[in-house]
Amino acid sequence: MKDFSRQSFLGSQAQEMLARTRVAIAGLGGGGSHIAQQLAHVGVGEIRLIDPDAIEVSNLNRLVGATEADVDNCTPKVEIARRMILGIRPWIKVSAAQKKWQEADYLIKDSHVVFGCLDGYQQRDYLETAARRYCIPYIDIGMDVTEVARETFAVAGQMIMTRPSGPCMRCLGFITNERVNAEENRYGDAGANPQVVWTNGTLASLAVGAFIKLVTPWFGVKEPYSWLELDGNAQTVTPSRQPKYMPQNAKCPHHSGPEDLGDPFFSLRTAFAV
Repeated sequence: MKDFSRQSFLGSQAQEMLARTRVAIAGLGGGGSHIAQQLAHVGVGEIRLIDPDAIEVSNLNRLVGATEADVDNCTPKVEIARRMILGIRPWIKVSAAQKKWQEADYLIKDSHVVFGCLDGYQQRDYLETAARRYCIPYIDIGMDVTEVARETFAVAGQMIMTRPSGPCMRCLGFITNERVNAEENRYGDAGANPQVVWTNGTLASLAVGAFIKLVTPWFGVKEPYSWLELDGNAQTVTPSRQPKYMPQNAKCPHHSGPEDLGDPFFSLRTAFAV
């Protein structure tokens, strides 16, 4: 059953383009599960799911498609997402890998777009680097909760889309050596990796919007990057002001040489082994 008439404004060929698109999602927690759901609704033809974890009871506050029965059964997050996607569009091709994204490189390297929904600056830096090796646009989302006064917390988040021809997240100043060195796989001051469903959903919608602009005729101008910031307390979304200090046509110094392209694990011996 296919009827996408309500999104026909995306262009006469948009639905065919979406049906031919291969998308990888690394991280199927709160943000990634929202993205998987929305990609199914808009009609993406192939979705690749990567996450090493099974659901825990603390995930039920935000993981779309999850149930208490999944907690009882320790269902892998990728299988929850697979079930949800196929429940929406049974014809979508879904691949799922319950492993770290570094171990599921085969699902990433020929994708058309990679979504990163990972915790920590270091892992996001590595994943963007992998996307750049294969000349794939990368879309990243993340949120943070910080205690700004006693029992007063600021909720913030961001959606960043980068393309191989434009600046990376290091160029934009989002990922820095200081941030990478300071983190210990946790965000904020409100407990380990605080997450809430409404912030995850907002950021996921921004990410899917950036994806739609990227792959359909809807938006004529293809931006070299996009960085939107969410103020969860004020409930506003604004373009980040920091990229204004980046020249529009600047060459990325972090991923610019031939050594930064292609499969870093490629071996002629393996490729031609009989």
